[in-house]
Amino acid sequence: MSRYKEVKSKIQKQYDKLPKNHKRIADYFIENFDRIPFLNLKELSEATQSSVASIVRFSQRIGFTGYSDLRDEIGASLQNQLINKEIFTLFDKKELKKDTLSDVAELDIKNINDTVINMDRASFRKAIDLIRKADRVYTAGLGISFLLAEILAYQLIQIGIDSEPLRHTWLSFPEHAWYMKKNDLLIAFSFPPYSRETILTVKQAHQKGIKVISVTNKDSAPVAHHSNVSLIVKSDNLLYTNSFAAISVLINAIATECALKDKERAKLTLGIFNEINEDQDQIL
Repeated sequence: MSRYKEVKSKIQKQYDKLPKNHKRIADYFIENFDRIPFLNLKELSEATQSSVASIVRFSQRIGFTGYSDLRDEIGASLQNQLINKEIFTLFDKKELKKDTLSDVAELDIKNINDTVINMDRASFRKAIDLIRKADRVYTAGLGISFLLAEILAYQLIQIGIDSEPLRHTWLSFPEHAWYMKKNDLLIAFSFPPYSRETILTVKQAHQKGIKVISVTNKDSAPVAHHSNVSLIVKSDNLLYTNSFAAISVLINAIATECALKDKERAKLTLGIFNEINEDQDQIL
């Protein structure tokens, strides 16, 4: 586990037990990780609207001797992350006319780059392992997240993984969670504005002992605190909505990696679907 991941994990493990003022500090740390090494106690106190004593106690509560110790560890983890960073350039801006299309494309490429660069590979591998071992995979989300949940479920079915998106029936999403079995898996898509129903569903599943993977935009998102694995995806958009370019890349990567890990099952299932499609073509 990387040093960055270790610090973040320490905060997340204690999050539910923290008092309200400490949760505010924890949220600031997670959302502004790269700023912490440059802030002294007074500056951090002003930024979080918390007392200096609260910040020191928070640092001790998550396993450090004090704020200086925590700040030094974050600084070292970020330095290590920068050393190992690679930057991907997907097109030459000089060749493009400046217009809405290029602006949107540039932002989406940045979303994809940031997601690929910052995605914790250990978390990604753990998510793949959970998906492959699950008896059944449920996907959940509302709004645009519902469409993303459907796409992932469809792609998993195509490679032989039993999967189903949660839909509103006579049961609400949180009620569906109570009917999930021990070896099932829930994958929840949650992006701003965070759906309360999705958060409750994740919380219910987690409390029941169901493994949960969250796909969300930041480590401090509500669903992340009740998930076994969080896959963080950038979804910045020019409009007041979420872009799903980087999310689509992640969905495709998940399905592809699962297929590569179990080629025989994927090949068999894809062969069956191809035969069905050929039969339908002949009928038409």
